[in-house]
Amino acid sequence: MAIISRLLRKSRAANQSGFSLLEMMVALAVFAIAALALIKLQGASLFQTAELDNRLYSEIVARNMAIAITTDPRPPALGKSSGETSNEGRVFNWTTEAGKIEDSDMIRVNIAVSQGTGPQVTLTVLRSAL
Repeated sequence: MAIISRLLRKSRAANQSGFSLLEMMVALAVFAIAALALIKLQGASLFQTAELDNRLYSEIVARNMAIAITTDPRPPALGKSSGETSNEGRVFNWTTEAGKIEDSDMIRVNIAVSQGTGPQVTLTVLRSAL
């Protein structure tokens, strides 16, 4: 009987051992650092997604303008021009610069499109001056 009670006391003492307060604080600190890194990564990912969305719509506007320039029966006016257009409820600022290519009957048109303070998308098209 005495042997059994000694064994029970030893098993209870072994079950009551656990993590110390210092070990728990270190574990929580490591977890907090990892959580902050993940939150920062998510914020950067959301920012990049918004920038890519703005760039995509700016590229669509630039391509639409390029198609309009190349399919218009009249050649574009030489020099710089700028303006605003809207697409999907968004306002885009555009600038075109048309110049004749030397020793050729071609016109080079540089198109730059941006949405507010977002990234600027540039596109160059060639078309006949005739």
